[in-house]
Amino acid sequence: MTAELAEFVAQGDLFVLTGAGLSTESGIPDYRKPDGTRRTVPMTFQQFLSGDDARRRYWVRSAVGWERFAAARPNGGHHAVAALQRAGLVQHLVTQNVDGLHAASGADALELHGSLSSVQCVECGSRSDRAEFQGRIRDANPNLPRDVALLADGDAEVARSAQDAFVLVACPHCGSLVVKPDVVMFGESVPTATVEHCYAQLELSRAVLVLGSSLKVMSGFRFVSAALKSGKPVALVGLGSMRGSERADLVLHEPLGATLTATCERLGLQVQTEANATT
Repeated sequence: MTAELAEFVAQGDLFVLTGAGLSTESGIPDYRKPDGTRRTVPMTFQQFLSGDDARRRYWVRSAVGWERFAAARPNGGHHAVAALQRAGLVQHLVTQNVDGLHAASGADALELHGSLSSVQCVECGSRSDRAEFQGRIRDANPNLPRDVALLADGDAEVARSAQDAFVLVACPHCGSLVVKPDVVMFGESVPTATVEHCYAQLELSRAVLVLGSSLKVMSGFRFVSAALKSGKPVALVGLGSMRGSERADLVLHEPLGATLTATCERLGLQVQTEANATT
């Protein structure tokens, strides 16, 4: 099946959409089981706005998971996508992920749902560096645990007692306690300008390649749906259930790192990794 994917990719002019499945090999769990059902139910933006108790629940879990999340490094799949982009085969790269691993691999990706590398004050709109915000959280909550099991998007399981005792950190600009991750949370909408830009790039593309996304969320599936309606070829690669697979031109249920690396090798492309960057 790698030969078929290589043939699909070799024709170029690709609009590539990536999801959480691309980052699981970097140690970041995804939201869904192989059958597409959710492992966990994320907090919605509306719940986040409901009061300090909800915000404590969000931030205590995010705070204890952050160090492991931030330490994740790109895997072979990320590096392969970067190689395809350098070769000019990927014209437009859009990711639903908020982990920054495409950028860390040297690829240029539009982050459809934002990035956890910063936080935003809901009251005044100012943005702050997430690592700096994390330091302030640790200063205010010195007894937070560190050795935890990571969940999707830097979340982690935390005892209720830790949630109740958690001290919220204020916006450094206006003092508000309503500070959110600089991402599109569940219950929010992707900015219209971002969606329109993606549609414009899709229109210029020959085909769509989806990597590691179940496409259960409309924010990403809308582009696949538009491609199918316009007759553009669509290929889906991932381990789990993928929405729209019955209509796609190519569907591969394979590990992304090995599959994408092998695809690059078939095309004669070198996959630059951190391990060989200095050799």
